[in-house]
Amino acid sequence: MALVTLTGEPWADYGLIDTGHGRKLERYGRFRFIRPEPQAMWAPASDQWKADGEFIPGADDDGGGRWQLSPDVPQGGWPLSWREVSFTASNTPFRHLGFFPDMAPVWDWMRERIDGAAEPECLNLFGYTGVGTLALAAAGARMVHVDASKKSVEAARGNASLSDMADKPVRWLVEDAGKFVAREVRRGRRYDGIILDPPKWGRGPNGEVWKLEEGLPGLIADCRQLLDADSRFLFLTVYAVRLSAIAIGELVRQHFADLPGRVEAGELTVREEARRLELPTALFARWSRD
Repeated sequence: MALVTLTGEPWADYGLIDTGHGRKLERYGRFRFIRPEPQAMWAPASDQWKADGEFIPGADDDGGGRWQLSPDVPQGGWPLSWREVSFTASNTPFRHLGFFPDMAPVWDWMRERIDGAAEPECLNLFGYTGVGTLALAAAGARMVHVDASKKSVEAARGNASLSDMADKPVRWLVEDAGKFVAREVRRGRRYDGIILDPPKWGRGPNGEVWKLEEGLPGLIADCRQLLDADSRFLFLTVYAVRLSAIAIGELVRQHFADLPGRVEAGELTVREEARRLELPTALFARWSRD
């Protein structure tokens, strides 16, 4: 099993400007923000950071905190774009801004996998605000987008309209991902590609409790049943730092050992503009037919 790194480069509407001393400075369109970043253990390139807002973490480890924002930052968010996809960025209570910019190289990789396929159908589990769904839809995929949060699915639909993709073949579902996949297995369904970004902990729409270490093996086993030798890819991202790329890579490798293709695992990183160094952000494992 190969260990690789996928690095996100800056684009017009996003850039990682500088990192260090446990923080990062990023640009989101015309605004700049400072957020906590435990992996930035080094010194920043500059100690003169200017920003339109900063997320101040809480005193405990529960992920709490609050934004301190300039009055110029729109409370309802502002539009950004990646390739053909337009979406709304906003300062969420969870310290991020409504999408994950480190996923940009993943969107490109998935689009390459389905290139040339006739009407590929792909599944996005824990699909959040739909940027990945729309990136694949723009490349010709029929999509099934699943998230337990009604608010997230509504935001994804809004991003589809913002991108002029409201008429794309996308099923928007407010569902518990694990239960949905299990039903699809019982129905004998198949997909050409699956992307999943499970949280460390979460609740489904009917109070279902999700714990990553407990639920992930069964979820990957069910996802394998939705893919066959003609499928194109599975891409799994994990933001829980207690796991390792080797661990999730081996999980995927064992379940996909009977399919042709290859399994790789590694880290997602984002390229800093100040010094071109790479900031690690997440772990991933992926299977592809090619």
